[in-house]
Amino acid sequence: MKVQILSRKVHSSIVSNSTQPSELEIIMFRPACCYLAWALSFLLPTQWGRSIKENFSIECNDKGAEYLEAQVSGSLSQLLEREELETEMWWHLVPGNFQPKNSPLLTIQFNMFDCGGLAIGTCMAHSIADGYTIGAFVNAWATACRIGIEKVHCRPSFPFGSLLPPKNIPTISSVCDPTRGGEINKVVKKTFVFNRATISKLKEIAVSRTSGSNQLLKHQPTRVEVVTGLVWMILTKVAQAIHGHLRPSIFGIVVNMRGKTSITMPEYSCGNFVNFAIAQFMPDDGSKIELRDFVNRVHAATRSLVDDFAKASSGDDLFWIKIKKMREASEAWEKPETDLYMVSSLCRFPLYETDFGWGKPSWVRLVDKTNNYSAIVILDTKDGDGIEVVIRGFPDRNAANKAKDLFGDVNGAKCPAAPRIVANVMMSP
Repeated sequence: MKVQILSRKVHSSIVSNSTQPSELEIIMFRPACCYLAWALSFLLPTQWGRSIKENFSIECNDKGAEYLEAQVSGSLSQLLEREELETEMWWHLVPGNFQPKNSPLLTIQFNMFDCGGLAIGTCMAHSIADGYTIGAFVNAWATACRIGIEKVHCRPSFPFGSLLPPKNIPTISSVCDPTRGGEINKVVKKTFVFNRATISKLKEIAVSRTSGSNQLLKHQPTRVEVVTGLVWMILTKVAQAIHGHLRPSIFGIVVNMRGKTSITMPEYSCGNFVNFAIAQFMPDDGSKIELRDFVNRVHAATRSLVDDFAKASSGDDLFWIKIKKMREASEAWEKPETDLYMVSSLCRFPLYETDFGWGKPSWVRLVDKTNNYSAIVILDTKDGDGIEVVIRGFPDRNAANKAKDLFGDVNGAKCPAAPRIVANVMMSP
């Protein structure tokens, strides 16, 4: 397959006014298209500008978003059937990485396949957007395309500039520093799909009492908790196999904080309103490598963060909660031989409800062009009951294959509904 860019245009807001690493990139595979660029111009905030000053501020100059059209040789079915999935191919279906200065904050790439199928690649600067934001924006854009701009009653708003104005952040060693863990080499990325039956089986294992243990989960785990807990446990075992001993690890869980604070804000509040729930595993604390323990850690860390946010009554409160969590992660990672894993969930975001007028997407794929640290992204499957997990950061194929084997062997018992492997690809920085 080849992707050829046919046109590249900048679309500004119809109303000319001034107000206002990394990026979020999602591909939505669809069978047909209309009015995309037109609706985009109407929907864009009039302040859409450019990132300046090393990505720390936005110049509100209404320079608009970039819209590309591309021709793809080959059939969309080759991707939907997941027979010819190559990381490099995905990368060509979304716009290129942002440059540090004067880059569009939003870039759209409309891909036309030889068969007539379409894939829409959306790339939005992470400096202004989280997963919720890109979902809200794409849905509003699709609604404008399908039934008209006047029917979009809930347009995205950006209130966090006033709620959380820029502050001087205390010096904290960054847990996201790509050089923190040493030299970055080629890494392997694997994708696993857990269907409803698999997740139900994992929940049964998580809440069951294992031999030699009298402890039970005090809550019924959600499907996200049980899958992320399993992924963390598997990565811990893979690290043990690589290094010959158990290693401490930090599991950072990105949590959407909308609706979890008493502070009033618009329903479709866009921007970055997330925080990290920090869970830790210490091999010398008497813990066993069992699914239940890791699910418990995920739940406890998330619950603690949500409880803290519920007490916040101002932007200052939110700021210091974030600093507290950053310090927790930084202090934990200062310990020797500590592994860091970050998980972001796009589950329950209505990405599969996006309808531009020709039906809902057949497949939604998150494309990450960065290669800085181990990361996990989870998304819904199209039916809404399963979960697709993308794990990036295996040092080699042997480690990735070890993880694949471990996924079918939970707590020493073969899991009859092991996840399906979608892709095993090598990435270079």
